[in-house]
Amino acid sequence: MNPPPDSLSGLTRRHFFKSGASGIGGAALASMFGESLLASAAPKFAPKAKRIIYLFQSGGPAQQDLFDYKPLLVEKNGEPLPDHVRGGQRLTGMSAQQASIPLAGSHFKFAQHGQSGAWVSELMPHTAAIADKLCFVKSMYTDAINHDPAITFFQTGSQIAGRPSMGAWLSYGLGSDNANLPGFIVLVSAGQGDQPLYARLWGNGFLDSKYQGVQFRSGKDPVLYLSNPDGICRSGRRAMLDKLSALNRVQFESELDPEIESRIAQYEMAYRMQTSVPDVTDLSAEPESVYQLYGEDSRKPGTFAANCLLARRLAERGVRFIQLYHQGWDQHDNLPGAIRGQCQETDQASSALVRDLEQRGLLEDTLVIWGGEFGRTSYSQGKLTKDNYGRDHHPRCFTLWMAGGGIKPGISHGHTDAYGYNIADADGNPLHADKHIYTPGAVHVHDLQATILHLMGIDHTALTYLHQGRRFRLTDVHGHVVKELLA
Repeated sequence: MNPPPDSLSGLTRRHFFKSGASGIGGAALASMFGESLLASAAPKFAPKAKRIIYLFQSGGPAQQDLFDYKPLLVEKNGEPLPDHVRGGQRLTGMSAQQASIPLAGSHFKFAQHGQSGAWVSELMPHTAAIADKLCFVKSMYTDAINHDPAITFFQTGSQIAGRPSMGAWLSYGLGSDNANLPGFIVLVSAGQGDQPLYARLWGNGFLDSKYQGVQFRSGKDPVLYLSNPDGICRSGRRAMLDKLSALNRVQFESELDPEIESRIAQYEMAYRMQTSVPDVTDLSAEPESVYQLYGEDSRKPGTFAANCLLARRLAERGVRFIQLYHQGWDQHDNLPGAIRGQCQETDQASSALVRDLEQRGLLEDTLVIWGGEFGRTSYSQGKLTKDNYGRDHHPRCFTLWMAGGGIKPGISHGHTDAYGYNIADADGNPLHADKHIYTPGAVHVHDLQATILHLMGIDHTALTYLHQGRRFRLTDVHGHVVKELLA
């Protein structure tokens, strides 16, 4: 799977149709071969998942307060983190100057749930109730220690901005299953502050612009500038697009720039979306039982709950990659109060999405991912008091969960040490994870990306794009499929 750049694909297709076909026959031939020519790569093997819903929790949820139960932190609350545990790890500028870094035990109770016995905090009762449907990965680790490079790394495979996002890579590699909706759609919870999110996180990078994510917003116009201006009817829009397309094709014949073809395709997609977007974003026809499942917030456009419900509707219509972003997990102080609010906003809806997909027969081939860009420290940032603490950024170990789409349900993969500070083996001995060499039990960001592509039927080493003399891929030159996660 090492296809030619789109510029060559577009050139060959255009000149083939020009010289070998015309009129209705040419259109028919284009419709027969168009999708295979547009899709730059095909699955190398049968996929387990057809689509992905990624519930990205921006800011870094504290694993010690949600999924990684560490009673030793409660026992040693207030004591300094032992030097041998820290092992010289760099600290951020926010806690590097602290006189001490005291261990902070979670204020929240944990219990085991389901036949799997997964440990889940009292903050996540709805997630706990579906524990046997989930795969908890407790041994994630990353290279980045600050938000922007860490989020960029998760979404694009590089800490440096400018690379294609994961959704763009999948659109490039697999094409779309719905001609009337984009293959990659982004939903951002409205009204959330905290660390900023940038459109480049769902951008196309050096890939063709038709592969970028399209952001749906809450409100009357989900997609900016999609509606016709006042005084323009649909037939008038159609006539204008036909004339504009003819002019663009003249320009293409002169310049042979593949972006001109992408421009034509995007205009046509926007025209079709004028009908498809209002239909898919209209939640009024959903029964009362669905609103009860997702929670009261699902009635409020733009909330995380409403976006989860919309994600299910998009999945039903064949959208390949649906990316949700929910900000607010960056809790350097006042963590006990802040994290409770975050969980109230996300717990029920995340669980409901998994349940809803399952009851509709979609979970089997829909991969759901929940997690942030890194974890939080086991010590308190700032002053530790009886009622309050905060946690700094921590890239060495953190937790995310996945469900459906070929993932093994009801397991917890990987371990951390008793302090929740380092990835460890089953006996609690630290593992020295290395992204260059696969370390069984540890899961690097590139390993996760490789596994996601594998579930979609793609060999991550073969999905490449030639740019500036080098073949790039989502996983750069790293990554291993974590077979222990596969059903």
